[in-house]
Amino acid sequence: MKPSAALDRINPSPTLAITSKVLELKRQGVDVIGLGAGEPDFDTPDFVKDAAIEAIRAGKTKYTNVDGTVELKDAIIAKFKRDNGLTYAANQISVNVGGKHTLFNALVATVDAGDEVIVPAPYWVSYPDVVQFAGGTPVFIAAGADQNYKITPEQLDAAITEKTKWVILNSPSNPTGAGYTRDELRELGKVLERHPHVWIFADDMYEHIVYPGFEFATIAEVNPALYDRTLTVNGCSKAYAMTGWRIGYAAGAAWLIKAMAKLQSQSTSNPCSIAQAAAVAALNGDQSFLAERNAAFQRRRDLVVAELNAIPGITCPTPEGAFYVYPDISGLIGKTTPAGKRIDTDEDFVGYLLEDARVAAVQGAAFGLSPAMRISYATSDELLAEACARIRSACAALK
Repeated sequence: MKPSAALDRINPSPTLAITSKVLELKRQGVDVIGLGAGEPDFDTPDFVKDAAIEAIRAGKTKYTNVDGTVELKDAIIAKFKRDNGLTYAANQISVNVGGKHTLFNALVATVDAGDEVIVPAPYWVSYPDVVQFAGGTPVFIAAGADQNYKITPEQLDAAITEKTKWVILNSPSNPTGAGYTRDELRELGKVLERHPHVWIFADDMYEHIVYPGFEFATIAEVNPALYDRTLTVNGCSKAYAMTGWRIGYAAGAAWLIKAMAKLQSQSTSNPCSIAQAAAVAALNGDQSFLAERNAAFQRRRDLVVAELNAIPGITCPTPEGAFYVYPDISGLIGKTTPAGKRIDTDEDFVGYLLEDARVAAVQGAAFGLSPAMRISYATSDELLAEACARIRSACAALK
């Protein structure tokens, strides 16, 4: 017995590996600051937790429809209409065990050997691995700091072939926080309109974590001609600080939603019934708490961007949303640590930060664009200030 060929096509999540390492160091009593986790440090809102408790007491602990309760699908339909001006019916809605599950269902249900999926880089770590697991080939488009980590229409057009099945657009982005404006989405949409065989996976997970000066939009909203071949994906994890509740959802063509449900019926079956009840409350409830949390994220963003840009060798663009920065560390490559080890890669650098400065970040190589690193600023101002001071000292010690 040995692992399957399909399993050999994927790697363990590097972001989860960093998180596990930080937790182990903390259990050992090491004073380490973890900036690798992709989750808000805020708690789930009380009104959402109360809805879950009430669901338990009401006995809502049984199986539900495979891809979501009627109540949650109704709440998702209302959300898309309210926030995005998009109209969907219940048979166009899929509820899954988190956004990663949505990605897995959509690609495994549609991708065959030889199919290509366009993945802009830097990318969320799961995109290429799930493409490969499904038997497809990820086609990467590199977009560096010089273009604010966003692909151009010309790059997209050049990457499309007759084998292209999907293009993945994540805005605001994990790992960079970069967001596409309405005009930028419109121009990308014009390219896609010319290629009717290409479908769009619009990952909008960070829709509600955006900063002044940037207005969120999703591509099916901006380009109505693409509505029929866009899967608009979202979830409760980030905006509502519900990462552990595992509720993601998507809206798209009825046949695709049915195909995803078929796969889900033989894998997870329904998402947790209690988590679904909580998600109904989250989507239908008072959204005013988001503004206060975004103000805190913006303050932290500004602190981290300013501190990192003050370090020689580091260039850190200012993100439009999410809670990550993705500083370019080209100026540090080739330097030597106090212990005499040469920094040849971004993995070398984040290893040095963890060992010498006790700060955990994730290497850019994990996201497909080096030399860089991803830092999550979803932690307290005090810890961020201390982490930046440690990074500054560690960089100053390089020769």
